[in-house]
Amino acid sequence: MSSLQNDRFLRALLREPVDVTPVWMMRQAGRYLPEYRATREKAGDFLSLCKNPELACEVTLQPLERFPLDAAILFSDILTVPDAMGLGLYFEEGEGPRFERPVRDMAAIEALPVPDPEEELRYVMDAVRTIRAALNGRVPLIGFSGSPWTLATYMVEGGSTKNFALAKGMMFDRPEQMHALLDKLAQAVTLYLNAQIAAGAQAVMIFDTWGGTLTPDDYREFSLAYMQRIVEGLTREAEGRKVPVILFTKGGGQWLETMADTGCDALGLDWTTDIGDARQRVGHKVALQGNMDPCTLYASPKAIRRSVAKILESYGKGSGHVFNLGHGIHPTIDPEHAAAMIEAVHELSKPYHA
Repeated sequence: MSSLQNDRFLRALLREPVDVTPVWMMRQAGRYLPEYRATREKAGDFLSLCKNPELACEVTLQPLERFPLDAAILFSDILTVPDAMGLGLYFEEGEGPRFERPVRDMAAIEALPVPDPEEELRYVMDAVRTIRAALNGRVPLIGFSGSPWTLATYMVEGGSTKNFALAKGMMFDRPEQMHALLDKLAQAVTLYLNAQIAAGAQAVMIFDTWGGTLTPDDYREFSLAYMQRIVEGLTREAEGRKVPVILFTKGGGQWLETMADTGCDALGLDWTTDIGDARQRVGHKVALQGNMDPCTLYASPKAIRRSVAKILESYGKGSGHVFNLGHGIHPTIDPEHAAAMIEAVHELSKPYHA
């Protein structure tokens, strides 16, 4: 494995000195890029693109060809793990993900296998190995997974949902079933992320997209406890370096202190939390990643620059900040506007690291 030419992303996650604030974007390989749309067309559909390591590598690298980003993120989907458990994942046009066989009782939960990442999820590991080789040390590669709670909501609901009736119904009425499902998912995700690290991922991120829909008590019991278990089970050093772990709960701004206590290295923030406040609350424990409102990128480059300046100023001097959007980039964003944000981050952050 070649040494890294640009390691500021990894250094910032460990709150080590950097020259400028590193930046990457959630969903940076995606539909807003015409070259991505062309490759997806070639693959046939989204799932075929995820399952083709060469094409997954191609789209992972596309944003790096276009922008001076400080990290690459594996092109995949959070639902690969439930798919590998045999639930029959498919995507409805305009409807999002669906499962042919949702999990709604203890018999279905007990029947779920814990997938072997190098067998059932081999295509993801092959993509990681292919991307690492192709990056050749340009920037670090981020691996990722969905959180157990977030994966469970899709598995119980059978797809996307607005009110979580079935998943929360199980949680409130049959908590032993939900815990059995979350326990199995925590095992599966730990194996999956460790396999990504073994295959070459240099940092990993856990996406808890739906943790923010829970009450504080339920969040601790049904989401955070299982993420903590994963953090405790992860390989934290590879190739002679630390492998940082980022936890991201969308809508989790009120729980940063308990999240920081899990032993993770960094917390992702959505745009509803002020990053300066977050730094005062937990910045002595963890790095922070975020947190521009993705809709800012619909504005003019001048307005984008102002927003970047504000976030950098709010975080203040010193390392420990990875600039990102507060959630994934929207498919209808002009790539030039993403370029304006990335350029502004590198340029305007210099004085904060002098």
